[in-house]
Amino acid sequence: MEPRLNIFGSPSSAKLIKHFVAAGKVVEDSGVPLATQELVKIRASQINGCAGCLDMHTKEAVAAGETAVRLALVAAWREAKVFTEAERAALALAEHGTRLADGYGVPDDVWQNAAKHYDDDQLLALTSLIALINAFNRLNVMLQVPAGDYVAGQAAAMHG
Repeated sequence: MEPRLNIFGSPSSAKLIKHFVAAGKVVEDSGVPLATQELVKIRASQINGCAGCLDMHTKEAVAAGETAVRLALVAAWREAKVFTEAERAALALAEHGTRLADGYGVPDDVWQNAAKHYDDDQLLALTSLIALINAFNRLNVMLQVPAGDYVAGQAAAMHG
């Protein structure tokens, strides 16, 4: 498969990606554990069918020490015993924040459960992370960005 546009080949796309990455840096420094951040990115990317983001974030998660079992169970996290209560709260928030078009929004109980595990700054970071990964998912899916060639650390190397 060839991408519809080269997302890395134009000055406009480089500016856009630079701003997305800069927003992501704020999230990275929020105190939300890196493992949780990757799980949230993976779950949203599964829902959105974004192969490029799944390729990137599963490989980044492995490089950060994530286990194959946990990665294999992200899509079925409710039935899996391998996630903490805080991770479950973040995954529920990610699902509801990703499926806004289903008409449910984020129910109060999902938000309140997340608030038990994360402070206000971390909740803002998680919400922002969910918005950002959804934006990346949509770009990749609409542009048909192929997956499979990503190497862990590649994005950090590209964006400094």
